[in-house]
Amino acid sequence: MISIIIPVYNEEANINILYRLLAKVLSKHAYEIIFVDDGSRDGSFNKIKELHKKDKRVKAIRFRRNFGQTAAVDSGIRHANGDIIVTMDADLQNDPSDIPALLTKLNEGYDLVNGWRYKRKDRLFSKRIPSLISNFLVRKLTKVNLHDQGCTLRVMRKEAVRNLRLYGEMHRFIPALVAMNGFKVAELKVRHHQRQYGKTKYKFNRIFKGFLDLLYIKFWYSYSTRPLHFFGALGFLQYLLAVLIFIEQAIKALVVRQLTLGPLLMLGILLIVTGTLFIVFGFLGEILIRTYYSREEDNVNIERILE
Repeated sequence: MISIIIPVYNEEANINILYRLLAKVLSKHAYEIIFVDDGSRDGSFNKIKELHKKDKRVKAIRFRRNFGQTAAVDSGIRHANGDIIVTMDADLQNDPSDIPALLTKLNEGYDLVNGWRYKRKDRLFSKRIPSLISNFLVRKLTKVNLHDQGCTLRVMRKEAVRNLRLYGEMHRFIPALVAMNGFKVAELKVRHHQRQYGKTKYKFNRIFKGFLDLLYIKFWYSYSTRPLHFFGALGFLQYLLAVLIFIEQAIKALVVRQLTLGPLLMLGILLIVTGTLFIVFGFLGEILIRTYYSREEDNVNIERILE
């Protein structure tokens, strides 16, 4: 069973075309198509309702307002019945004919196969350059070496994403999240088309929001079980800087025989105070984390148990 999850926001002109293309490509598979209407203000949901009346494999989730693509993908995953999940955009820039190749790659032993838009048909400055920067940062911070983590076209086993909780702009980091949870991830070159109907929903400020989400992901996966190591290191670094300032001030007082309460000495005192606060934050974080992990639920992903 394959579940196709398609976030939709004002894509009225593309719905029927995309449905016909998917029905042709998936004719030999058991499948469902889940359109997630993210608060569209045009006739997108009416188009989806018409398709649902003709084909019960077409399903729909409609949000009361626009919550964003990440919320749409997350909701689609929660409601999917298939063992294999496919996500893609509704703007026809992703090509449904690439799905069989992605499924074949998945069957080679991977848990997620991500599309790589190696000949991307988007504007250079508004999309392609920000995407290059974003992918570079993701590779450096997560150590997951994929060329195009922001490509929505991907296939994945449901077990790999079942426990993910997505918010903010985290839908673009699904491959990194899956890999950091210990699953096998690969990528495959896919086609990418220019948008024919409708308008792009991409806003340049999304790169900044995505970067903040990326920092959170890096912090959570690296220090969620040991926050004292992170905050303590920052605290001791400030202690070290304060000590260097005090040594410099002491040498100055001995040589010049003059010690004044100047900006540098005030900075040293401030670093001592803030360093102590960081260490206190670390201890508070440790208390919260130990409370969180004291639950009886498993906090690790177990692949297999032999008894």
